[in-house]
Amino acid sequence: MDLLVAENISKTFAKHRALNNVSINVPEGSIYGLLGPNGAGKTTLIRIINQITGPDTGSIILNGEPLHPNHIANIGYLPEERGLYKKMKVGEQAIYLAMLKGLSKRDAISQLKVWFEKYDIAPWWDKKVEELSKGMAQKVQFIVTILHKPKLLIFDEPFSGFDPINQELLKAEILGLRDEGATVIFSTHNMASVEEICDHIALINKSEKILEGSVSEIRDTYKKGTYELEYDGNEIILEKFLPSNFKIVEKNKITQGHRSIIKLPSPKDANELLRIMMEHTNIRLFKEIIPSMNEIFINKVTQD
Repeated sequence: MDLLVAENISKTFAKHRALNNVSINVPEGSIYGLLGPNGAGKTTLIRIINQITGPDTGSIILNGEPLHPNHIANIGYLPEERGLYKKMKVGEQAIYLAMLKGLSKRDAISQLKVWFEKYDIAPWWDKKVEELSKGMAQKVQFIVTILHKPKLLIFDEPFSGFDPINQELLKAEILGLRDEGATVIFSTHNMASVEEICDHIALINKSEKILEGSVSEIRDTYKKGTYELEYDGNEIILEKFLPSNFKIVEKNKITQGHRSIIKLPSPKDANELLRIMMEHTNIRLFKEIIPSMNEIFINKVTQD
């Protein structure tokens, strides 16, 4: 079941077409990567889902209903451009933002104290926001985004400004939120993070969706039939015994033996390649090369 469905969304600002008939389906209980280069239209789509702006054409369905102002209580949004009031005290501002999402002051204080302890920012409760580091301020905004336990969470570049340790902390938290039933839209340029946490993705380029599907299926689709092989001996073994339609794409000497990249005419030929090599040498590594999301992203965007 899809928690959110965007159908044929178009949006134009002045003479700039930000989105052109973009449709996405976000499965319930998934982490959905919304990808694309700068200016592709991702943020416009996110702003439409958050009802900050409206589409020129098209519709949004959330939890089986047309998007309505009341739905904002079921959405948590962490924008790329952070927006805390610098002169307010951290705790006061967090309480205020939590109450805007429907929490009572008592519940807001109780829950915020727990989260502030968890993220090691409790000592900053009575400090002004302007005294926080960028990373600490982002922790505060992340907390108030998820505090009211919305069905849909939207994170726009959530790891920006975080050190590697805090990035891992945040990744684990996002995965935990999904496992507890939340649906997450995750916009980022960090393709390694996409592979680590996203279940599905959509790639938008030049205002149009050019790719959508599960991460595993997309990576599988763009395989090129190449295999990495490390073995004792030298490249002569390959050249002497391989069939002519097994193409050696790359070969180089390594500390022990050789490493080669071989392109096969069909996946079923992998067993034949392995059989031939095992007859003549010791195999140290044999694996299919599956393209990374970063490679797929670059190839699709540059070809579009």
